[in-house]
Amino acid sequence: MASDEFYTRLIGWLKVVLPLVALGLLSTLFLLSRKVDPTSNLPLSDVDLEQRAQDQGVSNPSFSGVTSGGEEVTFRAETVRPDPENLERVLADRVVAKFILENGTEIDVTADHGTAGRDMRDAELRGDVRVTTTTGYDLRTELLEADFETMGAEAPGQVTGTGPAGDLEAGRMKLVSEGSDGSVHLLFTDGVKLLYQPRENEE
Repeated sequence: MASDEFYTRLIGWLKVVLPLVALGLLSTLFLLSRKVDPTSNLPLSDVDLEQRAQDQGVSNPSFSGVTSGGEEVTFRAETVRPDPENLERVLADRVVAKFILENGTEIDVTADHGTAGRDMRDAELRGDVRVTTTTGYDLRTELLEADFETMGAEAPGQVTGTGPAGDLEAGRMKLVSEGSDGSVHLLFTDGVKLLYQPRENEE
């Protein structure tokens, strides 16, 4: 009987003492934590977190599809992020686009940066735009507007480079799909200059 009474008293004391001990330990930890700055030894940089959140994008994205005429299109970029001025478009850096025509001709386009619609139906490539083809063209311009649906593209400004016939310069260039066979042509207009370079095997 005495043991039961002792046990009851012990349980009662423990119910009071243990919470007090726990409270004391928490108070000690709190006091110690105030003496140590957990971030004092961490390297911090001046980063605008709000700006970083707005600039979030995707690294090394790629898109591929087929135009209405059956040409294959591939679009890649080093980074793609939302355009803060137009939510329907994205900004891209280090752009690489490739077109494979039905006749086997390949057109490669590279640019420093550009913009594209979120549906990837069109793009504007800017900054040292280079267009090369397997038919012998190697061209440079500062802006190329491309329509991935119709396989159309236009450089509204100066174009310089080389072609199968030699060095050329033009105020404007268009890449158009014409005819029932879906053939694609490069058209140069607005003051075209061509320095003919005969091939070495020509007589």
